[in-house]
Amino acid sequence: MRFDRWYSEHALERSGAIERALARLERDGRLYRAEGAVWFRATEFGDEKDRVVVRENGQKTYFASDIAYHLEKRERRFARLIDVLGADHHGYVARVRAGLTAMGEPGESLEVILIQFVSLFRGGQKIPMGKREAQFVTLRQLRAEVGNDACRLFYLMRSHDQPLDFDLELAKSRTNENPVYYIQYAHARVASVLKQLAARGLAFERAEGLAHAALLTGAHEQAALACVTRFAEVLEQAAVNRAPHIVVHYLRDLANALHTYYNAETFIVEDSKVRNARLALVIGVQQVLRNGLTLLGVSAPESM
Repeated sequence: MRFDRWYSEHALERSGAIERALARLERDGRLYRAEGAVWFRATEFGDEKDRVVVRENGQKTYFASDIAYHLEKRERRFARLIDVLGADHHGYVARVRAGLTAMGEPGESLEVILIQFVSLFRGGQKIPMGKREAQFVTLRQLRAEVGNDACRLFYLMRSHDQPLDFDLELAKSRTNENPVYYIQYAHARVASVLKQLAARGLAFERAEGLAHAALLTGAHEQAALACVTRFAEVLEQAAVNRAPHIVVHYLRDLANALHTYYNAETFIVEDSKVRNARLALVIGVQQVLRNGLTLLGVSAPESM
């Protein structure tokens, strides 16, 4: 992830952006004073209640900062404003959209992605966490225990709007039930086949393999072909819907197709046409696995 621009709330205040946003609302008659505070007429723009922007003591609220922050992004000519928030901030959407609309900006330009919570499990038991008790596990600690690959893939394999039960023991296991291991092992298996090919003094003849792809008529070969050719479609679907979990599920299906094919057939056979056709298929599967894992920030090992 790369941040092109990052600044703190304090920097936003120092820039005068909050004052400018409030002045704009004041000018357009969107504010009023009651009970010693300054209120935004949020109900006129779809919110469930009006919102305080300046408290009785003169201190500006977080909501005032939110309005300024989103206005500043619109002023930088961004058409789509995407906020990523915890699921407990669902009430935030209507108020910020109301603020944008009140300033003449399109409310539909705001897209809020609400992220559900993650529960960590160890040995079948949920790890208790809570801010009040100061009990929590940091992402750095999680990465140190299970590794970057497992951490990333486990978070990505579930849709953001569904809670995630993160099984620490599963994430560290070298079993087919661990999706990280299962997908990476499929990639490594193809690398192993190519090493065996070289050890026998043979080489993959790509042109011959592609020329005889029609020989791949077996059920497992057809299943692998059908799956591997869906990659571009899956990427488009994941991008349009902002849903990387679609890629994870696809990679797991592709790995399953490879493992099934590997267990059912011999790739390095005497017939060079069949051999190179099969190798062309599994090398193509390996390439797609590697590309998919790379997109997700997960490694594609040559051996395991």
